[in-house]
Amino acid sequence: MAKYSFNNERGFSLAETIVAVGIMTASLVALAQLFAMAVGANTAAKNTTFATILAEQKLEQLRALAWGFDAQGLPLSDFASDTSVQPETPNGGTGLSPSPDTSLQQNTVGWIDYVDRTGNIVGNSQNAPAGAAYFRRWSVEPLPTNPNNTLIIQVLVGRIRDRGAADLGRVGRLAEEARVMTIKTRKAQ
Repeated sequence: MAKYSFNNERGFSLAETIVAVGIMTASLVALAQLFAMAVGANTAAKNTTFATILAEQKLEQLRALAWGFDAQGLPLSDFASDTSVQPETPNGGTGLSPSPDTSLQQNTVGWIDYVDRTGNIVGNSQNAPAGAAYFRRWSVEPLPTNPNNTLIIQVLVGRIRDRGAADLGRVGRLAEEARVMTIKTRKAQ
């Protein structure tokens, strides 16, 4: 029968245990920070994607308004549709009328609507109504070199918040916002 001796076996000392626990704690803290950063980045990406979808929706809605020539070759322009309500109405709005120079910088009635978290329009006044999560501002400007036949349409979408200096001057696009633009030219029917 073999005899076992426990005299040569050694366990962990208190110092070794404290060092191991310290390394494990530092690793878990770093992992938690990495997880928090990933959650923040995913939330920002979701908000930016939704803002981009809302901007493209409004841009397509404006592009669908009449801007062409009739059968006699006369200009045909929609200056009356209200795209700031849901459903869109054929009268009572600004349609493709030229917007004020500040329509992207400030909430301008006729060139703004507010959207809830599900994408439904919930208002169109100067101030955001309860339930609004995003603002949509747009501008319609005649192209300086061909003002009677070509329009520049821009849409800016962002979450309802204080934009600070972003609304000054050339209107900056903040994180989690979308700004899209297109050119619309008259076409013969």
